[in-house]
Amino acid sequence: MEIPFEQEYREKFFKLSNEVFESNFWSDGPMLRRFEEAFELYTGLPSRGIHSGGAGLLSILDYLDVRGKDVLVPANTFWATPRAVQLAGGNVIYGDCNREDLCLSLEDLKKKVTPDTKAVIVVHIGGYLAFQIEEIAEFCKDRRIALIEDCAHAHGASWGGKTAGHYGFAGAYSFYATKTMPLGEGGMVVSRDRTFMKWLENYRNYGKEVVDGKVVYPLKNGFNYRMSEFSAALGIVQLERLPMVLEWKQRLAAKYDKIFENRVKLPNGMVSGYYKYIVFGYQELKTQTGQVFGENDLGPLIENVKADVPNSLWVTKNHQCPPIFFGWEHAACGIETLKEKLF
Repeated sequence: MEIPFEQEYREKFFKLSNEVFESNFWSDGPMLRRFEEAFELYTGLPSRGIHSGGAGLLSILDYLDVRGKDVLVPANTFWATPRAVQLAGGNVIYGDCNREDLCLSLEDLKKKVTPDTKAVIVVHIGGYLAFQIEEIAEFCKDRRIALIEDCAHAHGASWGGKTAGHYGFAGAYSFYATKTMPLGEGGMVVSRDRTFMKWLENYRNYGKEVVDGKVVYPLKNGFNYRMSEFSAALGIVQLERLPMVLEWKQRLAAKYDKIFENRVKLPNGMVSGYYKYIVFGYQELKTQTGQVFGENDLGPLIENVKADVPNSLWVTKNHQCPPIFFGWEHAACGIETLKEKLF
């Protein structure tokens, strides 16, 4: 499979790369500031670049200091999510998902929170926002539990105009190579909390800062989580290119809506970036991409721990994903031809 990247945008990236060479900043410099400002305009939230989406989650958890405390995490998420909790010293508690959207279940969350619950991580699965995100945010606010949003899939997602990251204390986006907005590697942390955003600038740079002309290390858990200037340059270009990619995916999704009745059906006002197009019960589908998460991806099975997550197990056995990655060669086909390609 060829990864499409049009000549127009290649030339823009080359131009910005030359600016990086001329600036003499190859890391943590003016190009990163430009990318952060552009991403803030896109999300409406203060934004800070970081080495990866997983590092973004870790930074949030370290700031909240979850050491020795419980953090509720969906069972059906990539291993980076619970692993970040472990690295921050927290105790992973696995929550179940809803079958309708594959995202964290409010009902299961209510059963599993305890006085030791410090934070909850909601993962916006598949390119849309969790259907119960508003209720989960209200529940966490009432109990003074920090809500963290894993936005790795959520490029292009919004609900009533609100993008991922608006509902909790902070959110972490991923720019990994397979994402809708890929940089190869990279991430972005978003939050309204300006104190945290300032803290993050030091945290991602080994925890150091300059005080009275001297370098000091006030953050003992900081490390090198910086984003390079070349990644930031690519990020600026990919963010400009994103609307075109999203429009392409949404056109294909509209065709799929006429083919697949049993699918994730978005609520009114929800816009998906279609990281995945998720359907249920189409085992005969011959052309498909990998599942969002398979049985071997479930955190409890990776850790070999017991967890009451029946919906998560059901989803792994009953969902499929027809291709919706940008550039799929059959996307322009009509409905009947698409059916032939898929089945």
